[in-house]
Amino acid sequence: MDFRELEYLLAIAKHQNITRAAEALYVGQPTLSKFLTGLEAELGIRLFDRVGRKYILTYAGSRYVEKAREILNLKSDIDREMAEILKNEKGVLNIAFANMRCTYMLPVTLPRFEAMYPNVQVNIFEGNSTENELRLLNGQVDVAFFSFADQHPQIDYTTLAKEELLICTGKGHPAALMAEKIPGQRYPHLDLASIQNDRVLLMQKSQRTRQIVDGIMKAQGLTFQNTIVTSSMPAIIGLVAAGFGVSILFESHLRYSPDRNRINCYSFGSPNTICDFVAATRKGRFLPACVGAYIDIVRNSL
Repeated sequence: MDFRELEYLLAIAKHQNITRAAEALYVGQPTLSKFLTGLEAELGIRLFDRVGRKYILTYAGSRYVEKAREILNLKSDIDREMAEILKNEKGVLNIAFANMRCTYMLPVTLPRFEAMYPNVQVNIFEGNSTENELRLLNGQVDVAFFSFADQHPQIDYTTLAKEELLICTGKGHPAALMAEKIPGQRYPHLDLASIQNDRVLLMQKSQRTRQIVDGIMKAQGLTFQNTIVTSSMPAIIGLVAAGFGVSILFESHLRYSPDRNRINCYSFGSPNTICDFVAATRKGRFLPACVGAYIDIVRNSL
């Protein structure tokens, strides 16, 4: 089997449909059907169950696809390492950010990167941190940037900054009367329990900030009674600034917002709550110099 045929197999697994996979690969449907029939005959085992027009991986198929992906990732690593050795001036950098991070990180990092590597094409992937972690594991991106939550055994994490998680309210919120000044702390301190009866604006459960907040709430045995959920960080910041509710946000999310000056921020925890902002790369994968350079640019921009 050649590498192209491995790509055929991954496309069928991804699209779960021969026609859509053939369209994505720019090959004829008969070619793809003949390939799969021949492969299953050669192996003597079914890789897909046919349910109508849908192709569902069997257990054997899922194992085969996993190994096929590893082989293609290894080939990609070899190709890129050889290019690096030959000092090829052209290349591709695939990066992933959460949607909100893109709005303020890309304008301050990409111009600097282009000045250093003018012939490297940059591909940007946006999504929540869980999606970007999967893109990293699948070899779709070289590096993903997000707030650290749980460690994955196949990923290396490089801490770029320590970020404080803050309780955020509008200027007229009575929390200002309950907060306590603590020497050496940038923000007044507020008990997290003091806002559990407020209207709390939260991200979706699939988003990393929400996952971290849910973990903190569970650890403290607290429950928010009145919540509004949205995937839009700018909307949450705007609503907090308008006094429509309160939220728990990273300090960096507020830094570039035009509503920042209409929001009061409070530390919580003992004495505050700090999370790592990391650059994540797949463990054991060769990284061209341009990847390390971009990671350094992001670090210096925080």
